[in-house]
Amino acid sequence: MGRRWARPEAGGSPAVAPRARAVMRAWVLLSAVLSYLAGVGRQRTSLFSRKGFVYGTVGHPVKIYVELHQNSPILVCMDMNHASKETVDPTFLWIGPNENTLTAYREPDYSYHMAVRFTTKSCAGRYNGLLFRVLKKILDNLISDLSCHVIEPSYKCHSVKIPDHDFIYELFIAFQVNPFAPGWKSVCHESADCEDTTNHNILKARDRIEEFFWRQAFILYHHFNKTVPAMHFVDHSFQVIRVDNCRPGFGKNEGLHSNCATCCVVCSPGTFSPDVNVTCQICVSVHAYGATSCP
Repeated sequence: MGRRWARPEAGGSPAVAPRARAVMRAWVLLSAVLSYLAGVGRQRTSLFSRKGFVYGTVGHPVKIYVELHQNSPILVCMDMNHASKETVDPTFLWIGPNENTLTAYREPDYSYHMAVRFTTKSCAGRYNGLLFRVLKKILDNLISDLSCHVIEPSYKCHSVKIPDHDFIYELFIAFQVNPFAPGWKSVCHESADCEDTTNHNILKARDRIEEFFWRQAFILYHHFNKTVPAMHFVDHSFQVIRVDNCRPGFGKNEGLHSNCATCCVVCSPGTFSPDVNVTCQICVSVHAYGATSCP
């Protein structure tokens, strides 16, 4: 959903306005909380003890989710009742992946769908296309150091009727931002998994683009308050939606993996995922985990 920005008072500066500082502090706090939660969510189960141990439950299978290429949690071969007593040679046993109780997962890859609007003189002429190309180039340059780029850009021109006014023309611009610009693997430093880095970069790219359009609105109200350019950013029109993708062989299933609903869990036998969709498709001829094709 779109975000609304408060306009600073005339003569103010976005760097020193009290509301701007408050918003910045809120973003810093929120980012810290999200970073903490991301670390806590590495090993997902609702059965961790305070020391990080995972205890079984008699008569009830326990699903344990372990992030791919990360250390597994400590699995204690007993239940909570016996753990509080002196026990010699316990006979309890953890059942492994053949019984679907130890499950690998990855964090999803984030990307963002964004949309903005610009006013224009007419839906005809070459200036609309020129604005569109220049805007894409500006945004690409803005986030290029993060190995992010703009993909699938598009625009349409529509006439809009304003009450008690004539028709106006607006460009509806949409695009996607993802962290896989050419050469993006260099930011992984040969790591097998790179979701932490790419997701961190795409969040920074989102914030930069949001600030860019916020400044467009600020400039419009404080530098063109009398003579407004015919082509300008429409205040409050910026919209952003996060989209999650899973790597091939992984998918989400909230019903089957409720303790790890946001995870990209390895596809179980009988399912596969050939691309970056978030759902494992059914294929009865698949007998292994993490299948990327259906024989």
